[in-house]
Amino acid sequence: MKKVLILFAAALMLTTGCKKKQEFDNVIGKPDVKVEDGRFTPEIMWKLGKMGEFAVSPDGSQLVYTNTYYSISQNKGNAELYLVNLKDEGKTVRLTNTPESEFNPVWLDDNTILFARGSSIVSMKIDKQSEKVLATVESGLEGFKVSPKGDRILYISDLPVQRPADIDKLYSGLDQTTGRINEDLMYRHWDSWVDEYPHIFLAPLSAKAVDLDAAVDVIGDKPYECPMRPWGGVEQFNFSPDGTRIAYTCRAKTGKDYALSTNSDIYVYTIADGKTVNISEGIMGYDQNPVFSHDGTKIAWESMEHDGYESDKLRLMVLDFATNQRTDYTADFDYGVSGISWSDDDSQLAAVVMYRGMNEIFAFDVAAKTVRKVTKGCHDINGFTLHGNDIYANEVSMQHPSEIFHYQLDKTEQQGSQVTAINNDVLSQVRMGRTEECWIPTSDGKEMLVWLIYPYDYDSTKTYPALLFCEGGPQSMVSQFWSTRWNFEVMSGAGYFVIAPNRRGCPGFGTAWCEEISGDYGGLCMKDYMTATDYFAQNKPQIDPERIGACGASFGAYSIYWLAGHNENHRFKAFLAHNGMFNFEQQCLETEEYWFTNWDLGGPYWEKNAKTAHSYANSPHLFVDKWNTPICVVHSEFDFRIVASQGMAAYNAAKLRGLDARYLYFPDETHWVLRPQNSLLWHRNFIDWFDKYLKAPADTSEAK
Repeated sequence: MKKVLILFAAALMLTTGCKKKQEFDNVIGKPDVKVEDGRFTPEIMWKLGKMGEFAVSPDGSQLVYTNTYYSISQNKGNAELYLVNLKDEGKTVRLTNTPESEFNPVWLDDNTILFARGSSIVSMKIDKQSEKVLATVESGLEGFKVSPKGDRILYISDLPVQRPADIDKLYSGLDQTTGRINEDLMYRHWDSWVDEYPHIFLAPLSAKAVDLDAAVDVIGDKPYECPMRPWGGVEQFNFSPDGTRIAYTCRAKTGKDYALSTNSDIYVYTIADGKTVNISEGIMGYDQNPVFSHDGTKIAWESMEHDGYESDKLRLMVLDFATNQRTDYTADFDYGVSGISWSDDDSQLAAVVMYRGMNEIFAFDVAAKTVRKVTKGCHDINGFTLHGNDIYANEVSMQHPSEIFHYQLDKTEQQGSQVTAINNDVLSQVRMGRTEECWIPTSDGKEMLVWLIYPYDYDSTKTYPALLFCEGGPQSMVSQFWSTRWNFEVMSGAGYFVIAPNRRGCPGFGTAWCEEISGDYGGLCMKDYMTATDYFAQNKPQIDPERIGACGASFGAYSIYWLAGHNENHRFKAFLAHNGMFNFEQQCLETEEYWFTNWDLGGPYWEKNAKTAHSYANSPHLFVDKWNTPICVVHSEFDFRIVASQGMAAYNAAKLRGLDARYLYFPDETHWVLRPQNSLLWHRNFIDWFDKYLKAPADTSEAK
């Protein structure tokens, strides 16, 4: 078995006990915010705290969480640990004050937490706030979990991809070369080059140290990912209740096979003898995020049926170890699940469900195989911790960023109570635009949920410009999300209505609705966008039909390019497209996850069948001759999903057509725009572009 090379930092600290936590000057922390006019701006958005990971103490009396504040001048954020006393009206104490972000808090006992700082695993005594560095992982640390008995730790670290010997010899003596030689696919993924892959390592844990010298690579010498890139984390593996087994997620593929398949599996590793068993063999789609029942007799996980369909329904799969029988608890439930958790007595399974425009918690009865809705509200629940009957959930809405809310498992369709309040002081100074849930008829006689967000200064006697928001994905729900990029309240604060349809292809409205987009990008989903725009232009007198623009990213930006070629009646007066697909033949060979092209477009363009013929015929570049509307194109260099040449091609086409056009390029961003200063430029450009075409000069100057 491989072992991870380690460096014990602060060796004296390891042998002489805890030291008082360090305090540093000039640490990024909570800013002082004064909102003069009640308008929510991009600058105010970046002054809000960002709730991160959280964990409840074993006795249920305390909750520890990470909170990140950002500095525009330093162009970065810093996460610190905070402690909430759940029995004392939410009294909150800041536990750390360092320039290096803390993450992954885990309770060891009611007075001890472990957490990560950089590549170190740190222990803290809560009562004294004294710290001890247990170990530093030289190859990097992405996260960890502690065994039920507290005697072992599983942590994520990276291993280097080994070049073949015949390639490696070419680099001899060339220590400054930047050249990259590849002979297989999946040499880059989403936003990074594949030079490393993650494995999970098992090491002994004591109060004094993590014994990394005795660490065992659970995956062994196989070059497979655990957790899976790019999204996987500590949720992809778990200890059994008795600490003798480890269940983990792995896609046992590399290179071309990896690029063409979503077939991952759940493996169970026995610590005593190192034997591994694949318990999801035969299931061809994603299998991920295993969770043992408390009695250890069963295991649940999220499971997709089809290989290559990354947006397939996530089924709730349960295996009974005694009978080796697998049961799909969502067989008669038309929605997918995530974030599974067992109740204390193993009689129920709770999970987050994308449900009709919101993320809610549902509970599945194991014996009766029934399901009920636990939470209710205009919100998204983006994860939760179950502690006895208490549910602590990370909750957002279009009008507020993440906070922790409390629910109870034994109740049905309940409203939550807020536990943390990291942004209340700022949000109390802001007039948010209200959100309205609208169900409108589609062109084929169905109903579609459209969120209508009002301008912050809404006056029913006035008219306002509006923006159609086109969702990415394409299989992604327009939910009650909060984002520092597509933030509807920033658009509201700039004086716009926002029309946000859950068009064909959005999950949360049944599998049939979601599946209607694959192979039909230019069909019903585009009609849904135009139907929603026309509906509000005709039925909402406060929306000026002569001042409507459209915007979107990823598939949403494809939608913009497609709409630009089908805007004969000038329904839209300005467009903005971010990191979108412009030329499908180009996209087919430039992307990295080829299973996506195979499933959604029907395959590469040279495979002549009805699905590919229809798909590639709807490539936006084929309709550039009909472009007649100003367009702003945004793209980023480190987007390997949809590479920057797509945006350049679209912008160049617009300029060659003689259109008013603008190109915003980020050489250091990915599919998203994450750096604070880049984000502020993004938002200022967004508002400026639409103000230029959708507002009168007086409106524009007032908004700025």
